[in-house]
This record gives sequence, structure tokens and C-alpha cells, in this order.
Amino acid sequence: MTGHARTKALEPSWLGATSMTRKPARMYRKIEGQVYTRQEYMGGIPNCRVTQFDTGNLRQEFPVQVTLQIDEAAQVRDIALEAARISAVRVMEKQAPNGYHLKVRRFPHQILREHKMATGAGADRISDGMRRAFGKPVGHAVRAQIGSELMTVYTSEDHIEDAKEALRKASHKLPSPSRVSITRQVAA
Repeated sequence: MTGHARTKALEPSWLGATSMTRKPARMYRKIEGQVYTRQEYMGGIPNCRVTQFDTGNLRQEFPVQVTLQIDEAAQVRDIALEAARISAVRVMEKQAPNGYHLKVRRFPHQILREHKMATGAGADRISDGMRRAFGKPVGHAVRAQIGSELMTVYTSEDHIEDAKEALRKASHKLPSPSRVSITRQVAA
């Protein structure tokens, strides 16, 4: 093996990457600063990733309500909310097809901004003077306070355990610890 081929093989794959990647969720988790929601004054805002806020059987009334609540105040990105919704729907479709109604209770109004920084060789000299810059819109988030209800699954008594399991799996997609609470409708 020649010296040139060996250095090429040991070179990390990320050195040649030039596309902008999504920043880690930990950058947006804390609730900081003012609320930034007025879309009519902004341009270039990406679409909200949550595709459906109500799924399942919307016509039937269910006696049990299983809710996912947040234990710590956090910003939940729309991507994480959609991943949690998909995870919960996947479990409920398998266990109780047509026997549930899943509702996403919060809308991601908060617009997230990011100051796009230059990367690569010599980037430290190019982007030295733009500290505390305002940034461009990159996504949406829900500002969830302690006890905020993110999702609710309405179901029957037979499928309470399935709904709890679905919301437990959905909670793994969220940046904050959460708990599941059950409410039964009182017969009138």
C-alpha cells in the first residue's frame, strides 16, 4: 500500500462534507428568549413537519383518555413531535385498528433560528465577526411547560395497555422526560 492510498483511507468521511446538516436537538431544547411566532413578518420559513393532528377513528366517542404529559419545560421540535406521533400510531394500528383516536394537542408555533456558519478549511477566519447574529428560520417547535399535554389517545377499556405502550414508545422520541396519565369518562 502506498503512502498516498493509506492517508486517503484513514481520512474521515466528514472532512469532505459540504452540505448543511441539521443541528443537534440539544441546541433548541431549552426555552430561552422571547417567543418568536409572527410568520407574517418573516420569509423563508420551512413548513411544519407534523402532517396530521388527528388520526385514527374520528367518528366514534371513546370512554378512556390516555395522555402524554411533559415533566420538564422544554422546546419540542416539530420533527420530534412527528416522530413521536408516527411511533404511537404504528403501535395503535397494530394493536387496535379502528379502536382509537390519537390527537396531537399542541401546535409548533415557535420559529427556530440558526446562524449558518461557514465550515471547512479557513472557516475560522471567515466567520469571526458575526457573534450573536440573528439567524435564519430553520424549523418549528412547541414551547411545552411542565404538565403540558402533548398527545392524547382516546380508546376503549380493552386497549388501555396498548395506548400506554404507544405513548411510552412515543415519549422516547421527545427531548424531555414525560409521564402517561389515564382519565376515564364518567357515565351520566
